[in-house]
Amino acid sequence: MSGHRRVYISGVGPITTFGVGMAPLWSALLEGRCGIAPITRFDASGFGCPFAAEVSAEVFTPRDWVPKSYRKAAKVMSRDIELAVGAAAAAIAEAGLSTRGTDPDATPTLPPARVGCHIGAGLIAADVDELTAALASSVDEDGVFSLAGWGATGMQNLTPLWMLKYLPNMLACHVTIIHDCQGPSNTITCAEASGVLSIGESMRVIERGDADCCLSGGAESKLNPMGMLRQQFADRLAAVSGEIDPASIVRPFSSDAAGTVVGEGGGILVLEAEDTLAARAGRPIAELAGFGAAHAACADGSGLEMDPAGEEVASAIARALDDARTDPSEIDAVVPYGSGIPAVDAVERAGLERIFGDRLPTLPIVTVVPNLGSCAAGAGAIGLAVAAKCLAEQHLPARLNASAGVPDGLDAAAAPARPADLRAVLSLSVGMGGQIAAAVMRRVP
Repeated sequence: MSGHRRVYISGVGPITTFGVGMAPLWSALLEGRCGIAPITRFDASGFGCPFAAEVSAEVFTPRDWVPKSYRKAAKVMSRDIELAVGAAAAAIAEAGLSTRGTDPDATPTLPPARVGCHIGAGLIAADVDELTAALASSVDEDGVFSLAGWGATGMQNLTPLWMLKYLPNMLACHVTIIHDCQGPSNTITCAEASGVLSIGESMRVIERGDADCCLSGGAESKLNPMGMLRQQFADRLAAVSGEIDPASIVRPFSSDAAGTVVGEGGGILVLEAEDTLAARAGRPIAELAGFGAAHAACADGSGLEMDPAGEEVASAIARALDDARTDPSEIDAVVPYGSGIPAVDAVERAGLERIFGDRLPTLPIVTVVPNLGSCAAGAGAIGLAVAAKCLAEQHLPARLNASAGVPDGLDAAAAPARPADLRAVLSLSVGMGGQIAAAVMRRVP
């Protein structure tokens, strides 16, 4: 059982194909817009799915979100780091916090030593042009790659700080340096479950009194040849022609679901203790009431084939409900991963059936991957941000699903946005590799 210190969400900062912050994302979800389009960042014609949900320069320019005093460090920021830095800035702005990153001359709203940071990350793919330029200079006289050549000349063609762009913990490092977060900090790298696992760790840190506030979430971009290739080899991408309607590609929980689409983005949430938030007269968006995690054994040994019975998914949900002292009957909507990957959808559904039983057919499912692609390590944090917004607005967004094959017994077919009486919302993340994380968000009275 968790501690007695209650934890609230006071700011959310999603970055998606629709823009920075909750406003553009929420507007797109209410309208049922799809941000998936043909890939423009590189030639994707050789991939089975030449579509993705890109975050374009028109909606997000990293320079606009990095303090002037810190812009030199932007040279060692990978795309994933840029997304995390932008998301943190947006979340802090919504929470109304003052930090060294918002105004270096102002007194911080909270003592830096009482502010922590936990950010989920993925396996950051190196820039192909950057890496191949070094590899090309490491071949011997026969044109074969040589380790001796790599050590003697190839590595010299990488910048001295090259490695610092691609370490997963660099997302949290840059955010903590910019905003002077001196409290507990950590990085979790568990694929799609990373964001919710990180938020769960921040929750525990605040509950036990080691911090009063944490910046937490996840971010990732697999929108590069290496990242896409890994997803294709894992058989997770939908194989589609370039002529298809992008809004019809991702069909969560449908019998004709064919896979997912890569998105880029993520979200940082500001978590605050109830007492600290009240003392500064801050405005809570929702309460983070419960958290639970589990791990599924994968028969294939590589984390792609989880037990279809969904027992471990149910275990994570049950732990989150118990932590929140909440009965399944009090959950009024679910925000799952909902990726459109048939095997993952089946595991999620099986776990939900174990918990909700006969009530599941009437429980609204909120899906976002058909709108903004699978944002990998950032997916869970985006899902929690959407859950918090649903509670704050007492509204469910529209749902895309261009299939008549949604199984009976699951409220996951296409639907318009609609008002709803929401007391609590369950958010669920199932990561490649078997990590599962669940969180319960509760309405603020």
